Amino acid sequence: MTDFDPAAHLPDDLLERIRGRAPQHDRDNTFPQADLDELRDAGYLAILVPAELGGAGLGLAEASALQQRLAEAAPATALAVNMHLVWTGVAKVLADRGIDDLRFVQEGAAGGEVFAFGISEAGNDLVLFGSGTDASPQDHGGYAFTGTKIFTSLAPVWTQLGLHGLDTSSPDGPKMVYAFVPRSEEAAGRVVTRDDWDTLGMRGTQSRTTELHGAVAPAGRVARRIDPGPNPDPLIFGIFSVFEILLASVYTGIARRALDLAVTAASNRTSKRTGKPYSQDPDIRRRIAGMALAYDALPPQLDALAGDVDQRADHGARWFSLLAGVKHRAVTAAKAVVDDAVLVAGGSSYFASNELGRLYRDVLAGLFHPSDPESAHSTVATAWLGPLDD
Repeated sequence: MTDFDPAAHLPDDLLERIRGRAPQHDRDNTFPQADLDELRDAGYLAILVPAELGGAGLGLAEASALQQRLAEAAPATALAVNMHLVWTGVAKVLADRGIDDLRFVQEGAAGGEVFAFGISEAGNDLVLFGSGTDASPQDHGGYAFTGTKIFTSLAPVWTQLGLHGLDTSSPDGPKMVYAFVPRSEEAAGRVVTRDDWDTLGMRGTQSRTTELHGAVAPAGRVARRIDPGPNPDPLIFGIFSVFEILLASVYTGIARRALDLAVTAASNRTSKRTGKPYSQDPDIRRRIAGMALAYDALPPQLDALAGDVDQRADHGARWFSLLAGVKHRAVTAAKAVVDDAVLVAGGSSYFASNELGRLYRDVLAGLFHPSDPESAHSTVATAWLGPLDD
């Protein structure tokens, strides 16, 4: 990325407008529509779409750097947009490997469509490898989906919902079905978006619950029918790799912003005891140094691993442990950095209106995204020690 200029895609003035709106969306629990509109106008929704299809033609490593930059300004906006970028990133991963199955995602993103990520289900620890949503085959190759998806970011604005379900009725079943349901299914009453997003943090994502009542994905929007369970299909690798890397990027951006705010607070606060700024206090200096040591490890890891995806490197069976690991390290390090930043800044950060107070709440969401700590440790243990005995 030696010639890559993040400001060309996320100019400073755009970021400052987005940063300025973030407190209101957090306070009012509203979706950042103006942020999305400006990002769409700037071509940000198509950063991972090839130039010949109307996008910026960036790679995953560059998208990771941009998402870190966006998250520094508004974590909830970055996390919401992340879910759209996941699908465009999966389309790129497949296209880079000669598979054109998600070209419609690339063309749609370049045309202004917004893709949401409808994978999460309450209690489904199988995640990509299983689903409690029923996928019923329809005439002409389409599928009707019935079930409930949680944490559907971009809920008020998506135009295509990428989701999965389990087909148990076909003769060759069961099969996991990955497909895209259009927003028109909501008008038909087959998609219901609950207005239930009232959370501790990341409020601007508006990641509401989505009910599916026979919502139909047409044949041309059915991306895969594959066996349940761990699967070498490139679509699974694409989803896992792009999701983990871009998610880690958002929380890395939060860590950077918290570090910057802590440095500012230490420089501006003066000790009554010594008459010196807290930046001269050995204990504060050590705390900030620890924060910087934790943060500095994250961007190079993301750049290297995302670059390996872009360059089609072969990590074999280690891929999933590497991806789960970078997500786990990013979210746990970000939480620790924000915790320390709050201590450096003092009591003012305890107010909900304080930016650090908002980051303190926002960063907690990282622990709930796949891979969660238990899953990450299990995946890494298997990579190093082999599977558990039956």
